[in-house]
Amino acid sequence: MANWRRLAIDAGMAFFRASGAHRLAEPFTRGVGVILTFHNVRPRRDDAFEPNGSIEITPQFFDGVLTHLRRRGIEIISLDDALARLREPEADRTPFAVLSFDDGYRNLVAHALPVLERHEAPFIAYVTAGFADGAARLWWVELEEAIRRLDRIDIVAGGLRVARGTATAAEKQAAFCDIYARLEAGADEERLDVIAALAAQATLEAGALTRELCLGWSELRALARHPLATIGAHTLTHPRLARLARAPAVMEMATSRKRLADELGVAARHFCYPYGGRAAAGAREFELAAAIGFESAVTTRPGMIFPAHRERLLALPRLSVNGNYQSVEALDILLSGAPFALMNAGRRVAA
Repeated sequence: MANWRRLAIDAGMAFFRASGAHRLAEPFTRGVGVILTFHNVRPRRDDAFEPNGSIEITPQFFDGVLTHLRRRGIEIISLDDALARLREPEADRTPFAVLSFDDGYRNLVAHALPVLERHEAPFIAYVTAGFADGAARLWWVELEEAIRRLDRIDIVAGGLRVARGTATAAEKQAAFCDIYARLEAGADEERLDVIAALAAQATLEAGALTRELCLGWSELRALARHPLATIGAHTLTHPRLARLARAPAVMEMATSRKRLADELGVAARHFCYPYGGRAAAGAREFELAAAIGFESAVTTRPGMIFPAHRERLLALPRLSVNGNYQSVEALDILLSGAPFALMNAGRRVAA
């Protein structure tokens, strides 16, 4: 995450904690429900260098999130049930939460599933087919692990040479943020090439991390049979779809759905746009999802669910449960919907 963005979020959270303004706004900003986003659920690592910590939470905090949702009277329901409520104006108006997990990490089964079972909480897992194959690359993890191993890096990224020491945790963090920012602005192909070169310097096999960290097809077959689980599609290789030409974008979306049907025997009705922000998924991608036949699709655009989203089922917002803010107080601020009302200039449904 860019430093400026983290500073802005910190400032916003501090404002709401100090003012309590979110409590006053909540009746108007919380909507009818929320789709929560999770990535990694695993025990805390004792490591001063954790640049991907924002997408990690502990099993204990995850358990606390589900407990707190129920305590607040928020019902945890499946995505299918949430869509049914949106389509029916007279449906149950109990506030709801949908739990979604992106990418198909192995810790979903190892650490999150036992918590989900204790709470009898349904969930949807958006699976990247290439991660299940062990072929597509978790480039953000590769970048972290390469820098962790190296005491110095010398690489060309974004057209500029990056040569700096990375012996300390602070130096590693600065290097990660610098390279990440340069690569995020470029093409997917360049990003993979640069990180492969960096991984080679660190004697790190690029694809090994995917095979280690992501569920394979045999494990996903067992997960797909679980009564609490729904399986959704998340492309083949996790690209920024908006940067692809139409044909490869369709291939990434449609073929990922076919792979899930072939490997798991499930008809994936729901889709998740990789990265999911405005630069990664827009009007064209929403139209493609409809043409391919998906019933719903989720973004990473932050926001709550309102009745008007029944007309925008292929561009649904979500609320990311951020590993940097693992507290009930922070969760309540987010669940109020007030921060997103400010970010979206008061619009309930983003343009």
